[in-house]
Amino acid sequence: MKPLFQILLGVSILYGCSSTESYDVLIKNGQIVDGSGNASYTGDIGIRADTIAAIGNLQGAKSELEINASGLVVAPGFINMLSWSVDALIEDGTSQSDIRQGVTLEVFGEGWSMGPWNEKMKKEEQERQGDIKYEIKWTTLAQYLDFLVEKGISPNVASFVGATTLRIHAIGFEDRPPSDVELDSMRLMVKQAMEEGALGIGSSLIYAPAFYSSTEELIEICKVAAEYDGMYISHMRSEGGKILESLDELIQIADKANIRAEVYHLKQSGRANWDKFDDVVAKIDSARSAGLQITTDMYTYIAGATGLDASMPPWVQEGGYDKWAERLQDSVIRKQVIKEMTTPTDEWESLMQAAESADKIMLIGFKNDSLKYLTGKTLAEVAKMRNLSPEETAMDLVIQDGSRVGTVYFLMSEENVKKQIALPYMSFGSDAESSAPEGVFLKSSTHPRAYGNFARLLGKYVRDEKVISLEEAIYKLTTLPATNLKIKKRGALKEGFYADLAIFNPNEIQDHATFEKPLQFSTGMVHVFVNGTQVLKGGEHTGELPGQVVRGPGYTNQKSPRQ
Repeated sequence: MKPLFQILLGVSILYGCSSTESYDVLIKNGQIVDGSGNASYTGDIGIRADTIAAIGNLQGAKSELEINASGLVVAPGFINMLSWSVDALIEDGTSQSDIRQGVTLEVFGEGWSMGPWNEKMKKEEQERQGDIKYEIKWTTLAQYLDFLVEKGISPNVASFVGATTLRIHAIGFEDRPPSDVELDSMRLMVKQAMEEGALGIGSSLIYAPAFYSSTEELIEICKVAAEYDGMYISHMRSEGGKILESLDELIQIADKANIRAEVYHLKQSGRANWDKFDDVVAKIDSARSAGLQITTDMYTYIAGATGLDASMPPWVQEGGYDKWAERLQDSVIRKQVIKEMTTPTDEWESLMQAAESADKIMLIGFKNDSLKYLTGKTLAEVAKMRNLSPEETAMDLVIQDGSRVGTVYFLMSEENVKKQIALPYMSFGSDAESSAPEGVFLKSSTHPRAYGNFARLLGKYVRDEKVISLEEAIYKLTTLPATNLKIKKRGALKEGFYADLAIFNPNEIQDHATFEKPLQFSTGMVHVFVNGTQVLKGGEHTGELPGQVVRGPGYTNQKSPRQ
């Protein structure tokens, strides 16, 4: 009697294969790095519609589009844990600078979110608009995300609901605790946002009015998010002199609210705090060992970017921009502000003091066209031009520009950046918009992280300096953040998962953006797919806009299965 395999072989030869597998897209011979952290392997991937249908040896399969990925890495699309593309995607949905780095999911919500807004907030937001102008057609955060998709965007989008936004909605810009009624209102807004798909609560506690929030207030609203398995993610009260105390607060919130927590853009700001790295890690590791789910994210640069508000005491900013600008024109108040801007303190986070000198503060974003000629200059240079102190110059610029003025601060050490990249619970976020060096985006400058954050990780720190392996880097760009966020069917190359893919040349992936010339695309990313649609082909954007809303674990709308 013949062995079974010979019988089956004979049947196959006699009758031939019953069918040939066919796919919409077939990616052949790629170095598959699946996001798990495991070793890469050579294989094929078949895509049908928006889904990964098969992974392995797909020899003989047919497809409408076949890509030879020999010599290229095939990875899950990258997750930008901290994106400020909220305006940029309204202006231009193609998300060029991030798509060209392999980013397929933009995550919003660092303290401020694009909803829920009341009518007063909508009016103020309309008035604050700078280079990018748009009509506000939404009220809730979910409506904003749906608005983006309906307009058309290349990447997927998701968002935390901002603790600052909740506070402004309920309390305004006042420095006081919420009443019981106001706190209940904030809780209800969290409940609605979580059920509509928010990922959790995001805070940014160095800025007014978020600075006025107590730990207890944050615990109470986080308790609601925890009921929906959401996350608390925070730009802590201090990343410098009081970073350890601020970590204690984040850990306390995680413990008391029974919520997962993440530190936004972990850093040790200011030379005096660079040696606190080991203590920071020890505190996080201790909390994790005690059973708390604490994670971190970062950008791959030694400078941060925010505004001149981060150089002034929070009390002078109470009441919002108009009140702030009004106070800065009072001679008595100006003297007090200058005194506090130049006096070392742990009462509030001064990035001017952390930077140590005004020549380490670069001005990159003006609302007023008449001031745009100062873009790219340091605060020290502008102060010299005006024959004023840096502090007086900063106050005058805020008044004259009608905004907080976009600013880069050089704060961190390269050694600590490398150490952070190697932390096992570290993922990555640009903390910037995704744009293109054209049109309205040419009116202002930006931080190079907007164009190079992810390519810089894979080129400089993985390939050139070998800080971590390629497999670990891809894990930290994909599966790790997707798992932390509790989002489904994304962040890995698995059959049945959405077909978000980044295909790049590991020998050529490279950032080119600099602080002097930040609007320069990264190179080396060859193909990118979002929900099975090719948005980058041969390094060039296809113009396709397949992005969808990615919703958090508390999403309760059962009408749509997409998450």
